Amino acid sequence: MSLTINYYAAAKASVGQDSQELDFEALPRDGDGRVTRGAVENALIAAHPTAPAGEQPLAEVLERCSFLLDGQACPEPETEIPDGSALDVLPPFAGG
Repeated sequence: MSLTINYYAAAKASVGQDSQELDFEALPRDGDGRVTRGAVENALIAAHPTAPAGEQPLAEVLERCSFLLDGQACPEPETEIPDGSALDVLPPFAGG
């Protein structure tokens, strides 16, 4: 199956698209065979090493981002990501 990545604000600008599908089977796994949020971040950085002109590289943007996994907060890089999930990449937002 796949993992859907949804990008917002600066993350969207950094990759030049609002979403992408990753082949779940191709994602790196930890020593227990799990796909983690941290591993997904590393895969995204490798897939997007540069940003469009005038935008920050994704690696820099991700340092400030929060994540939602299927609509729930996903603060820990060690969190397991299930096949078929959606991971939202949310840069900090101003205002309330």
